[in-house]
Amino acid sequence: MADDHTDVQEFFTARAADWDTRFPDDGPAYAAAVHELGLRPGDAVLDAGCGTGRALPPLRDAVGPAGTVIGVDVTAAMLAAAVRAGRGGSGALLLADVARLPLRDGVLDAVFGAGLISHLPRPADDLRELARVVRPGGRLALFHPIGRAALAARHGRQVTADDLRAEPNLRPLLGRSGWRMVSYADEGHRFLALAVRDERQY
Repeated sequence: MADDHTDVQEFFTARAADWDTRFPDDGPAYAAAVHELGLRPGDAVLDAGCGTGRALPPLRDAVGPAGTVIGVDVTAAMLAAAVRAGRGGSGALLLADVARLPLRDGVLDAVFGAGLISHLPRPADDLRELARVVRPGGRLALFHPIGRAALAARHGRQVTADDLRAEPNLRPLLGRSGWRMVSYADEGHRFLALAVRDERQY
């Protein structure tokens, strides 16, 4: 692994078994975000930090039987929970670090990342690695089923100006990492930033 993910692994391993029951109503939000990613039948898409695989079925629906769906997570217990939930059939599951993906350059059409960015130890480098495996013009969706303010309130915190997901921070971060942001929504019921892979090579 490129970075020490012990804290992330411990956090999610302890919560993997009941993760889906804690958030039982997120399915429609995931499906809507996948729809906005604009996938086509036959596309190849990565669910980066896939967790229990809640995005995998809508991703499979979007790309169809001829498409490719890959779910990557650094926590084995979350991947095991995805299999128990019956989502393993929607895509290939890989235990891997998004900072060092076992994928060729430009092999994907899109990346979907739910709740991903707050867990990236080196955000610019890690987003650049995602850009590496996506073809020029491919797309990235950074998603959360609730907005920043609602998420902060859930954890008893306030939204701060240094939050990487704030538009003034996220837009230049993506720009330095091989992506161009094309839309940004931070609402009570969702967070969704969409970006396009830059034509330059990363």
